[in-house]
Amino acid sequence: MEFIYLGKITSFHGIKGEIRIKSNFDYKEKAFKVHNKIYIDKQAYTIKSYRRHKDYEMITIDGYSDLNHVLFLKNKKVYIDKETLNLEKDELVDEDYIGLKVIFDKKEQGRIKNIYKISLKKKIFVVEYKTKEVFVPFELVEKIDLKNKKVYISYVKGLF
Repeated sequence: MEFIYLGKITSFHGIKGEIRIKSNFDYKEKAFKVHNKIYIDKQAYTIKSYRRHKDYEMITIDGYSDLNHVLFLKNKKVYIDKETLNLEKDELVDEDYIGLKVIFDKKEQGRIKNIYKISLKKKIFVVEYKTKEVFVPFELVEKIDLKNKKVYISYVKGLF
């Protein structure tokens, strides 16, 4: 089982145990489906209902129909098993990029250490380069070669 981070439980809505999740996950429509299993503290929960409300994903989970029964989940991180997402071959989650070699100006410059999401559509790779970290906007990616575990970055003078 490979756990993929979906978001964080920020608060609740109403008295019937509806959970408010803040998520920047790219494939929400695949993750937040009724009957999907999500994981909180490695405990499995089944999504009973789902809706979007403003910038939040709102869910209820099977067996919990009262606000007082879900309060213990506040501020917890929510995960899903990657297999549940049924991703197409060309669909990647952020965790797929971690560890890939970064090729810049035809040379290996380091590996992707982390990814920050600035917004739903803007990502920044954190590349371990020698003894420092270099921040590379996702927009500079020219090609992703998962077979050889490489990401090719456009040439920008002074980046590395």
